[in-house]
Amino acid sequence: METDGDTEHHERRALAQELSDALAGIRRATRRRVRRQLGLEPLSGAQVELLRLVAKSPGIGVSAAARELSLAGNSVSTLVNQLVAKGYLRREPSAADRRAAVLTTTDAGDERLARFADERLRLLTAELARLDPADVAALRTALPALRQIATGLTDPQDPHQPQPHDPRD
Repeated sequence: METDGDTEHHERRALAQELSDALAGIRRATRRRVRRQLGLEPLSGAQVELLRLVAKSPGIGVSAAARELSLAGNSVSTLVNQLVAKGYLRREPSAADRRAAVLTTTDAGDERLARFADERLRLLTAELARLDPADVAALRTALPALRQIATGLTDPQDPHQPQPHDPRD
């Protein structure tokens, strides 16, 4: 027999799946449209994350970037090599420790991020303009909850997250 707790759990899982699908679809469609509109070569999600991180934290080291992105150091090193080869990142020896490297974006990297962000906002603004005002209001109302989810997902100590051993998952 299914209890109220079971029903609530199933409803939350269904909502989680719908939310995940909707967000992934928006990101994927936006990324593809922006690349097509601007004629940009594809970058992987991890490459874009690293490029954004370095733009936000110029001079960050490879190890610190790996920790920030929750990736293995060798994975970040591979991403760095790829972005250096594309002309989007610059890797230089650290002044404090010549064995370590620090990362900065190039003008081309900064331009790509800026052009992508501008076009993404233009596309999303146009899509919002096509929605019914009540739907726009619903999205605006949902933003705090979405931010709370994002915050919870970045904090592994959050007591509201199901633990890996949760038998309901």
